[in-house]
Amino acid sequence: MNQYLETYEKLLSYVHKDNIKLDEVLRNHTYTRLGGKADLLVTPTTYLEVQNVVKFAKEEKIPLTLLGNGSNLIVKDGGIRGIVLLLKHFNSITTEGDVLVAQSGAAIIEASRKALQEHLSGLEFACGIPGTVGGALYMNAGAYGGEIKDCLDHALVVDIDGNLVKRTAADLDLDYRTSNIAEKEDIVLEATFQLKAGNYDEIKAIMDDLTFKRESKQPLEYPSCGSVFKRPPGLFAGKLIQDSELQGTSIGGAEVSTKHAGFIVNKNNATATEYIALIRHVQKTVKEKFDVQLEREVRIIGEDLEE
Repeated sequence: MNQYLETYEKLLSYVHKDNIKLDEVLRNHTYTRLGGKADLLVTPTTYLEVQNVVKFAKEEKIPLTLLGNGSNLIVKDGGIRGIVLLLKHFNSITTEGDVLVAQSGAAIIEASRKALQEHLSGLEFACGIPGTVGGALYMNAGAYGGEIKDCLDHALVVDIDGNLVKRTAADLDLDYRTSNIAEKEDIVLEATFQLKAGNYDEIKAIMDDLTFKRESKQPLEYPSCGSVFKRPPGLFAGKLIQDSELQGTSIGGAEVSTKHAGFIVNKNNATATEYIALIRHVQKTVKEKFDVQLEREVRIIGEDLEE
């Protein structure tokens, strides 16, 4: 029996029963199609509900984990203990003048498309990033020379105590594929981007070009976590992996993409254990061949599967 049955009953005071699930399989909610069960999956519909769940978890000393769409995340096969928050209902995107406000559960790709629709420039780089707005802030997502910190003005978050707090872009310590959001244990609710008025055709041409580059070079036909490794200084992770003759190497259902060496794809119902084992094999091989330690860009969370 799930040890959190009593917790489930208490949570009904804060969140509607339709938005709380016991023993929910997380691979059904992650972009990578990996992950075991969450003891409790909570999908709040209001900011107040998020605040209440955060306060409740702290008072009850229950682990609380935020899950985006799992596009840059591997959830282990043993799943996640405690409460998992999924902000899938927070997906609105609005504009006023040259300012765009996107809730954290919205796809960053959709934010870039909304900017195009409103003739706003600054989010073109995000047109191919397969994550949520919240996840994009969490890792200062970027592509093709642009990144979140270039256009983010501020974010609205729930802090560790359940308070609504405004954080400026400077407050977030945004750097290459990192921020202080995890360190502070903030939960991003929405992001406000300062964009610039532009020409629709010019913005669309840039986005079309970036989309073509992405679709022609990346293995979008299979689930994956995107680029697995950070770019080593002065080098390219994909090139090192390719030169190590690792493309096509597989462990179980996980495979180093033959289309882009920087990607590991879930080709045939891979388990998280297989996926992680392949990541480690790639790291070990590249280290032995080139004496370069590849650092993961993808996060790994959760518990190992008990034997």
